[in-house]
Amino acid sequence: MPLPFDGAISQYHQTDAPAVIREQLRRAGKDDILSPSYPYREEIKRKTYEAEMAALQIELVKMQSWARETGARIAIVFEGRDAAGKGGTIKRFRENLNPRGAKVVALSKPTEVEQTQWYFQRYIDHLPSAGQIAFFDRSWYNRGVVEKVFDFCTDDQREHFFSQVGAFENMLVDDGIHLVKFWLNVGRGEQLRRFLKREGDPLKQWKLSWIDVEGLKRWDSYTSAIQETLNRSHSVTAPWTIIRSDDKKRARLAAIRHVLAGLDYSHKDTQALGAQDTSICGGPEIWDG
Repeated sequence: MPLPFDGAISQYHQTDAPAVIREQLRRAGKDDILSPSYPYREEIKRKTYEAEMAALQIELVKMQSWARETGARIAIVFEGRDAAGKGGTIKRFRENLNPRGAKVVALSKPTEVEQTQWYFQRYIDHLPSAGQIAFFDRSWYNRGVVEKVFDFCTDDQREHFFSQVGAFENMLVDDGIHLVKFWLNVGRGEQLRRFLKREGDPLKQWKLSWIDVEGLKRWDSYTSAIQETLNRSHSVTAPWTIIRSDDKKRARLAAIRHVLAGLDYSHKDTQALGAQDTSICGGPEIWDG
């Protein structure tokens, strides 16, 4: 089976990736963490991960039951670099929930009609109703980062977005929606390692897109756009929570813990929740570009 995009990711790895990244990949063992600034050198042990995840899954079911009974509305935004683990984390949130009350919102590029609308308009129809949890696999923050990096919007359009996003999110929270904004952060070496695995796996090649391939060459542009977006859209009302996701398992546990800790649902078992790992889950100050 031919490699997607004629093996462009492998070619980037062999010829264009920074030497330090190629060396990280060459020396890494299967469970090694590549980023030197990540607080752990190896992935969490599977046995530990599975035990903690099992306890958190029970708490998620309790939380959904509470949301259904009280009419709570929960919107969870997942942003991050490509291959940061957004989809996998959402999957672990939803795997034991009733799918009727836990929907994923993953919108394709705007249609010609949507391009003429107020920028936030197409997201409004997907906000949660009473008793629902909406997981946004990318969101209105496309304008802050991806559209900037690839020149899909003008500077004026992006400035207009920043002038409105705070008020937009304030309205959501003021109307009673529980809004959580995650930025999943992954190091450059780990991102490339995940792309290479996708490229070589026929069952995962569908995850790759032209944006992924081109984005590898625009790491610094992404870094600048991300930093500005976090600075300009982090607020007391709608703060960003950074999850360092070089270890996907730790990232999943941290994200679920954060959501559960922030909701006053019935029959919460704080012992089952466990303590949050603040070295990989915190505010924008732990973001590592």
